[in-house]
Amino acid sequence: EKGVPRRAMAEDEVDERMVSEEYKIWKKNTPFLYDVVMTHALEWPSLTVQWLPEVTRSDGKDYEVHKVILGTHTSGSEQNHLMIATVNMPAPDAEVDARKYEDEKGELGGFGGREARIDIKIKINHDGEVNRARYMPQNPFVIATKSPSADVLVFDVAKHPSMPEEKSPCTPQFRCTGHEKEGYGLSWSPLKEWHLLSGSDDCNVCFWDLRDAKTAVSKKGESMSVAATATRTGHTAGVQDVQWHAHNEQMFGSVGDDKQLLIWDLREASDVTSSAVPEAHSMDINCLSFSPYDPFLLATGSSDTTVKLWDMRNLKSCLHELAGHTKEVYQVQWAPFNETILGSCGADRRVHIWDISRIGEEQSAEDAEDGPPELLFIHGGHTSKVSDFSFNARDEWSVMSVSEDNIMQMWQMAESIYAGEEDEGDEADDEELEEAEEDEE
Repeated sequence: EKGVPRRAMAEDEVDERMVSEEYKIWKKNTPFLYDVVMTHALEWPSLTVQWLPEVTRSDGKDYEVHKVILGTHTSGSEQNHLMIATVNMPAPDAEVDARKYEDEKGELGGFGGREARIDIKIKINHDGEVNRARYMPQNPFVIATKSPSADVLVFDVAKHPSMPEEKSPCTPQFRCTGHEKEGYGLSWSPLKEWHLLSGSDDCNVCFWDLRDAKTAVSKKGESMSVAATATRTGHTAGVQDVQWHAHNEQMFGSVGDDKQLLIWDLREASDVTSSAVPEAHSMDINCLSFSPYDPFLLATGSSDTTVKLWDMRNLKSCLHELAGHTKEVYQVQWAPFNETILGSCGADRRVHIWDISRIGEEQSAEDAEDGPPELLFIHGGHTSKVSDFSFNARDEWSVMSVSEDNIMQMWQMAESIYAGEEDEGDEADDEELEEAEEDEE
């Protein structure tokens, strides 16, 4: 091909072959590594994913219906959508045979066939791709999105038809103004209803208190424009992520391409940070997550391939560095069901699950080759960059992840891995598991 050096082409082919080979090994080992795996190819890739808290179960069925928020990243002039999908998952009391992996479907858990389904139930027209979508914890029908425009869009799903009319415009309930460029960072306060944060490539963090706006009724089919309640200026490059603190309703954090981790207090002036870590990582910082359990603990993920843990009482240096990814880390998230578990995903096509209670545990040289003791699990089912992932608060250890090649996967690691292998009392399984983990690497 013109303009592509032969060596670069050869390297790409080698990469593709390696990815394909790794995937085959992963697929072969899924029965030993997972209790459930469901793979679904979307029409367009989703840059965002988040489980919704709603779960339903019909009488006589051995599965529960969970819901998940997705978006599209279409090409050219194709219409983009904010979407909600249903996911049929084995009920806790359902008989699931982990040895039954269905090759055609890429599904594991004796739950193939008609009932193991992922269906798109709601589509709402969206201007441009959905960079990120997050529901408001106090009312999951309310979903905020980031798009290629500078505005943050807020939709009340209950006020939209489940499928859009042909050529109908994008009509969110609110268009939150204040940014000058697009971005990814988006966070609803877990403590105060209608409090929304956003970070953008314009180096700013915007905050909206939408409580007054929601009482003003806009005309049917029109969006209400809401100016930012406050703006925070402290970053010198694009803000990649923002998050509210889980225990203090006035506090939030932001990270960006200037390698800074900034902690803010809404009661302070707009350019005053309550804490600042100037060189928190050696490259761009893409994500942060405050622990839902420990009010002083937070994690950051960076293009320098590391995830760092921080104690807010002493930000001079990080508590610990989680090393295991080989490329940029895009997303980090604490598990909602266990205070020592967090996950991270990135450009290396992997989702890592970490258990910080295992930091410093003794390891054999053989085990150390697979990663540090706190690296509990590597999900190797994606063959492209993993854009986002989400822990399911209603079904512990169930994770949904989405990658750039249109694939979404719902997976649950084998109980023997997180519960401790001794509990299972099955030595053969342990040996198979170790081999599978080595192969997966």
